[in-house]
Amino acid sequence: MSKPKPNHYLLIIFDSCRYDTFVAARPKTLRRLGRIERRWSYASWTSPSHFNLLTGLMPHTSPRRVLTSDYHQHEFAKFNTRLGLESFNFRAMLPRLYLPPVLRHLGWSTHALVSMPVLNPATILNTGFDSYKLMDRHNDLRAMLPLLELPSNQPHFYLLNTGETHYPYALPHEPENSWPRIHGVHGVLGHLEGQAPGAKLRRRTPFTAKQLVELRNRQVEAVRHLDTVIEELLDLVPKHTYITVTSDHGELFGEDGYFGHGPIQHDKVFEVPFVEGKVR
Repeated sequence: MSKPKPNHYLLIIFDSCRYDTFVAARPKTLRRLGRIERRWSYASWTSPSHFNLLTGLMPHTSPRRVLTSDYHQHEFAKFNTRLGLESFNFRAMLPRLYLPPVLRHLGWSTHALVSMPVLNPATILNTGFDSYKLMDRHNDLRAMLPLLELPSNQPHFYLLNTGETHYPYALPHEPENSWPRIHGVHGVLGHLEGQAPGAKLRRRTPFTAKQLVELRNRQVEAVRHLDTVIEELLDLVPKHTYITVTSDHGELFGEDGYFGHGPIQHDKVFEVPFVEGKVR
C-alpha cells in the first residue's frame, strides 16, 4: 500500500485580528476551509505569539478537566492531517521544538513571507527557513500570492503574516494620508527614545468612543477584503494543500479603557479566530 502524498502547508496569520470582528465580517471563502472556531492565543504580542505558532502551538481551546500534556499531544497529532502524515507527534518535534527545521528534516521546503517589521529576517524567528522575506508593505496579502511556489515534487511550508487587520487597519489601495494616526504608534522609535528615565507612564485616551467604533469597523472591512484574497489563493494553490488561518492575538477597541494589544490582560486581546482545512 502506497504512502499518502504529503501536503503543502500554509499557516496564514491575520495580524491583530480578534475573533468577533472576524465573525462580524461574515467571511464566505474562509468558511469553505472549515468551521470558524473561537480560540485563544498563547501571547498578546506579535513576536512571542509567532514563536509559539512556530513551535507548533496553535491558538488553543480552553478545555476543562484536561491535563496540559494530554491536550498538547492531542493538538500535535493534528499535524498528521495538516501535513498528510501518519505518525507525527510531540516526539517528532524534539529536540528543536521548532517547526521549520523539523519540517526540513522531514522533506519540506520552508518559507516565510511576513509583514510586521518585528518579524524581520534578522530575528531568531528566521531559524530553519529556506527563505524568509519581509514584505515591502505591511498590509498586502495579495502581493504574496505571486511569490508562492508549490511544486508537485516536494511539499512546501509557508508562514504568511499579513497586516491589513493590524492598526491602522488599512487596505492596500488606501493612501497613507487617509489612515488614522496616533502619536507614539506611528514613529514609535523616536517616541520611545524621547522618554526620560523613570518618567511616569502617561494615561491618555487617543480616540473618542465614536472613533473607536470606526476603528473596529475598519478591522471588519479588512477581514472582508482578506476573504476575497483568500478566494484568489484557493484558486491558485494545488490539491494536497492544507491551510490554517488564524491570528497571533486580538485587539482592544476601548473596552474597559484599553486600546490595542501588548501589555494587556484582557479576553479580547487573547481571543482569536481559527479555521483550517484541505484544498480539494
